[in-house]
Amino acid sequence: MSIVNTLSPESNRQIKINFNGGDLSSDAGLLLIKEFVNKLGIDKLLSSVSKTNDPALFRYHTDQENLLQMIYMIIAGYFEDDASGELTNDPVFKSVLEKDALASQPTVSRFFNRTDEDTLNQSLTIGRMLRKKIYSIQVPQAVILDLDSTLLDAYGRQEGRASNFHYQSNGYHPLVCYDGMTGELVKIQLRDGTQYSCTGVADFLHPILDEYLNVYPAIRILLRGDSGFATPDLYKQCEENCTSYVIRLKENGILREKAPHLLDGLDEITQKNKVDYAVVYGEFMYKAGSWPYERRVVCKVEKPENQMVYMYTFVVTNMDSSPEYPIKFYYKRGLMENFIKESKSGFGFASVSSHARMVNANRLQVHALAYNIFNWFRRLALPANMRKQRIDTVRLKLMKIAVKAVRSARYTTFKLCSSCPYKKEFYETLSNIGKLNVQLE
Repeated sequence: MSIVNTLSPESNRQIKINFNGGDLSSDAGLLLIKEFVNKLGIDKLLSSVSKTNDPALFRYHTDQENLLQMIYMIIAGYFEDDASGELTNDPVFKSVLEKDALASQPTVSRFFNRTDEDTLNQSLTIGRMLRKKIYSIQVPQAVILDLDSTLLDAYGRQEGRASNFHYQSNGYHPLVCYDGMTGELVKIQLRDGTQYSCTGVADFLHPILDEYLNVYPAIRILLRGDSGFATPDLYKQCEENCTSYVIRLKENGILREKAPHLLDGLDEITQKNKVDYAVVYGEFMYKAGSWPYERRVVCKVEKPENQMVYMYTFVVTNMDSSPEYPIKFYYKRGLMENFIKESKSGFGFASVSSHARMVNANRLQVHALAYNIFNWFRRLALPANMRKQRIDTVRLKLMKIAVKAVRSARYTTFKLCSSCPYKKEFYETLSNIGKLNVQLE
């Protein structure tokens, strides 16, 4: 609905403001996303794989169109179904979707309400197929599977919403797995709020390891996890599937008793200097009560600057390297926290507003797909100086560009803002997309 009220700001009464500009849009950057989606064949893939169990023989807005519409909306920063109403006649959205009008909010909501276990599995299939396309362009030498869990706040009466003691809040507690090198969201699974971090992690990880071992045998697999994933089932799974793992152990008296030689070494280092930072690394074999056999534990004992108290870090690993390397490798998992923050704030992962758990699980997969499409776009298409920038910055520079649609008998010309400071980056991105060599199936 257009708001035609004309207002004047008090700062300058000669200025008039209204929302009746006509065929204008603020999302010209979606034309780049459309080009990238077309180059990778994502639209065709969605048409062939994604389908709800819909008894209707005909719908004006198909499931594939609704899904693609939501992906574009999420990338542009519109996370809720309600935004569809105002965007119905947006010229850029109509162009990228190749439609006369967008699906309305009720249509989009009904689409999500039709999703079920089958569509959830389709989302996982789409993720694997798209990963294969990306690897046809750029094959990594190794993949770092960063495991974690996070809280998606929920404020209604959603099925599965519950209080989580660790976060001291109500919501869902999904499992997530990112590639620590590229930021790709390898997998996400919605869980009830009361679930512990490692609950179901072996089943969650199994298809990921199976995919990499069978489809990409040349790629080395590494796994990192915090102490919430310190479970022997996960250690065993990694050991049986050629996966190098580094998982933190919670500090306790038994582990500290295993490292007295490190204390002696640290005391010797700090004997003449009790002020500066000091650190020592070591290792020992250790068997917890629930472990069937001993495993290698590497440890770090450090004295922070201007403190007299020692701090311990214990990590269980099957890596064959100096004790210092697994510790430093583990600490780099902090980068994944940035991936999670970007997913939640930049792609609306917490937009799980439906009552049914299954619908929310499918909603989460759509947001995850939008995140991955943008992440691949950022890595493969953006200029080199923009590839480390987060979604909010890229939206500001390349997505939220004012544009006017000028139509003729044969063409639609999008005239972008003449004073845009990032014209060069826009053209370079378009050129980079054209140079991509994708193996389409």
